[in-house]
Amino acid sequence: MNSPSAQLATFAAGLRYADIPAPVIRKTEDLLVDWFGSAVAGHGTRPVESITRFALAMGPQGGPSEVIINRATSSPYLAAMANAAASHMAEQDDVHNGSVFHPATVVFPAALAVAQSIGASGERLLTAAVAGYEVGIRVGEFLGRSHYKVFHTTGTAGTLAAAAAVGNLLGLDAQQMQHAFGSAGTQSAGLWEFLRTAADSKQLHTAHAAAAGLMAAYLAKDGFTGAAEIFEGPQGMAAGMSSDANPAKLTDGLGARWATSETSFKYHACCRHTHPAADALLRVMQDERLTAQDLARVVTHVHQGAIDVLGPVLKPSTVHQSKFSMGTTLALAARFGHAGLTEFEQHFLDPQTQALRDRVEMALDAEVDAAYPQRWIGKVTVTTTDGRVLNGRVDEPKGDPGNTLSRDEITAKALRLAAFSGGASPAEMKQAVDKLWRVAQWSRVGDLLERQA
Repeated sequence: MNSPSAQLATFAAGLRYADIPAPVIRKTEDLLVDWFGSAVAGHGTRPVESITRFALAMGPQGGPSEVIINRATSSPYLAAMANAAASHMAEQDDVHNGSVFHPATVVFPAALAVAQSIGASGERLLTAAVAGYEVGIRVGEFLGRSHYKVFHTTGTAGTLAAAAAVGNLLGLDAQQMQHAFGSAGTQSAGLWEFLRTAADSKQLHTAHAAAAGLMAAYLAKDGFTGAAEIFEGPQGMAAGMSSDANPAKLTDGLGARWATSETSFKYHACCRHTHPAADALLRVMQDERLTAQDLARVVTHVHQGAIDVLGPVLKPSTVHQSKFSMGTTLALAARFGHAGLTEFEQHFLDPQTQALRDRVEMALDAEVDAAYPQRWIGKVTVTTTDGRVLNGRVDEPKGDPGNTLSRDEITAKALRLAAFSGGASPAEMKQAVDKLWRVAQWSRVGDLLERQA
């Protein structure tokens, strides 16, 4: 019972609202509102609508848990599946740097669906979310950089995060939580190969992780057993999915270091690996008063993880694939000052965007690579059309904890996401967000948006 798996399970099962420092609770509220904007943004997108149709066809046409994109309801399992797919579509959901993991898109869909089903309070929802973040982040850190080269950590560690959040809500004891981890870990999945052909798998990864983690927790509650040492066992996750796993990361600072507070918000609507370079380029352009037409060549100095994920995407064919193109992101940022949803949707195939995209290249940088994943440094070298060579750098991209979004910025982002997708009217979204900022006061978690007639 002193194994890392057992210690992490004990923490997740025993976490209570009173244990969590007030600043961590406030940050979790920020993360919840930010996630909700991304969930509404999934409305109307083909992959999300497909997964949602499947979920509603498989489950009850009506239930205790809300399906955000269409105001339907279903079972907690299927609502979690649909909402997790929805909130990972716009590429604006949060990210934890050190684990290279998007916690919100797997934690909140599972926790919200179960909280609505069992009538949990807002305090219990927030507590469960923190349990999910703390577990998922540590699992991502434990799996290491080698894991991320092939596996999408949000699909793998995310299954454990969802299990921890739901297990906390269901009141699992430490042994049951350990069984839930075993069942969640054996279902962990998600491979990066989909990016090469612009496939829809990324939303499937989060849908599966949230639903499978939820199932693992419910099974454990019913006495179902799972591997006791799913992380560090000789045929566990580390053995099969990593060459540099570090079990000490699983218990790093439990109860003292609140990894939830280390989570970053996404400012640009694309893969986080592009953000540091985009911000560094924008800084050079602002300082030197450059326009996109002044850029003859841009070299981005990056970590190996960026090359592994973004390298295969040279000429993106879809909006979503373009969000994993370093050249496209930098071209849009240079042209419009921000690589947002509208910019990707309307301009990723513009001749001007493509021409600048093809003048961007990535180069492995020793300093940037050594700092990653704890720090995501942005460095660019810009050659201008008049022959100047300029260097730009940012040490904390917009949205990182040291350069975070204010609550007004988070609210504005959520409203912007809803307006883009049409998933909620401005009045509906403002009412929902205003209500969410008071989540800790809720005696019972109800619907976030008004149900369909």
